[in-house]
Amino acid sequence: MRNQDGIPGPEDLRELARHSLGWDTFRPGQLEAIRAAVSGRDVLAVLPTGGGKSAIYQLAALLLEGPAVVVSPLIALQADQLEDLNALPGMRAVAVNSALGEAAQARAWEAVAAGEAKFLFLAPEQLAKDDAVERVRALHPSLFVVDEAHCVSAWGHDFRPDYLRLGAVRERIGRPVAIALTATASTPVRAEILEQLRMHDAQVVVRSFDRPNLRLEVVRHHGVKAKEKAVLDQIAALPVPGLLYVATRAGAGKYARGLEERGLRAAAYHAGLPASERERVHQDFLADRLDAVVATTAFGMGIDKPNVRFVVHADIPGSLDSYYQEIGRAGRDGRDAVATLHYRSEDLGLRSFFGTHHADEDALRAVLQVLRGAGGPLQLSALRKRLAGNRPGGGDAGDGRPEGGAQELPPRKVTSVANLLESAGIAASGPAGISVDASIKVSDAVRRAVETAESRARIERSRIDMMRGYAETDGCRRQYLLGYFGEELADPCGNCDNCRAGTAEDLSRAEHGAFVLHGPVVHAQWGAGVVMGIEEDRLTVLFDSEGYKTLSLPAVEDGQLLRPA
Repeated sequence: MRNQDGIPGPEDLRELARHSLGWDTFRPGQLEAIRAAVSGRDVLAVLPTGGGKSAIYQLAALLLEGPAVVVSPLIALQADQLEDLNALPGMRAVAVNSALGEAAQARAWEAVAAGEAKFLFLAPEQLAKDDAVERVRALHPSLFVVDEAHCVSAWGHDFRPDYLRLGAVRERIGRPVAIALTATASTPVRAEILEQLRMHDAQVVVRSFDRPNLRLEVVRHHGVKAKEKAVLDQIAALPVPGLLYVATRAGAGKYARGLEERGLRAAAYHAGLPASERERVHQDFLADRLDAVVATTAFGMGIDKPNVRFVVHADIPGSLDSYYQEIGRAGRDGRDAVATLHYRSEDLGLRSFFGTHHADEDALRAVLQVLRGAGGPLQLSALRKRLAGNRPGGGDAGDGRPEGGAQELPPRKVTSVANLLESAGIAASGPAGISVDASIKVSDAVRRAVETAESRARIERSRIDMMRGYAETDGCRRQYLLGYFGEELADPCGNCDNCRAGTAEDLSRAEHGAFVLHGPVVHAQWGAGVVMGIEEDRLTVLFDSEGYKTLSLPAVEDGQLLRPA
């Protein structure tokens, strides 16, 4: 029964779920998220693995007019989602991606336009094309779904900058209700998702991050060779199947060969392999034809394989967000699984190098020059063309140079610079395109953009510091990990290496004098922040402009340096 606002009641939604999905009950958070979306509110749902995130948009779409556009980051993940949806009675989903030929893509567009398909899956790179955006706009979608929404933060800035354009795309296609879905999002990542997707007055649904069946452990090393041998020896002795994550493509191949030498069926997986090889590894792993996959972060997202018994990291990830996302692929069947990090403190230097990005001042000036001279808003595709060396008719005599003497830039670089200018408040995107505040001097605009990039870099470095804290803590690792995501665990878990060794101190102290867990504070230098962790002698505070900082309690207890807000 619908209430007076026309929103289906719980029993109506349960009946729809039984009929469409074969479900008898809802999981925590689902009803709240579905009803919010049907009522016209944006939704950010941070639900644990197996929490039924996909059902939120599937059921909401069935209750709304128009198709649902689902932005999904990987072709393999889209294939899994399509297979699951098309197996349901009365459901039909299609995808448009680079793996399909022109004829197949045309049939997919036609199926959605004719109302034959309710769900259209696209990669963010597809939505960087003007013609694709216009075709989506003409469909009048009811929902704009961003799956694996943590990628907005984790991948968006440099690796896949088109993620950060999704908010502008949503504006161009008529601002349909947005649903952002992820299993992993710490406090700053949630804030960034809401900001980048332009989600206002959103219903934020967050459920527990705790996975008590995962045994958390860290193994410390000094030498590189000793670490490599320990990783291989551990995996050879563990129940299979499982995943080994490494930092580099070369490392993936090396460890895969080492595991094969120990008698395991192992394969490497990374973005440098041909698509056919990646698909073969993907399918072999799902079908239990492999004991272990050695992968970079390119593998595993969205894979619903319940019997993964271990996730081992040979190299330290760049953040606890990434680490939790990756270890969350183990033990989805609820049985015991192990998550081991092999740690050398020296590896943090390499991770910091990977995580450090500097603003390109020449590129900033080039993009600003074109935007200021455009005479009005400019779509991103047009901006890219004006800065590309092969633009037809570019240059004064059609000589293939960027117009106006501007620096030649590759498309991804242009997107990254445009994103940075928007983050710095110098440029803005609307349905008509990107415009720039012409009243700001170019030198001032570049300075502000560089300062924004430096703040972002400080925050990224702070996330690496939190990863170090997890690896080096003497306390309960589960309390530390959950505290990072803003969740308090009352007692030590008993299922991490520190707890099992009897050395874990209790990190669950909810307050220390004037400081309260999750309470707002103000620092004399770093400004506003939130207390994210309290230990015997230190506080961990998340600052808006600096990221995570660990502060000595004796140093701040007089209130001169840090005080409650």
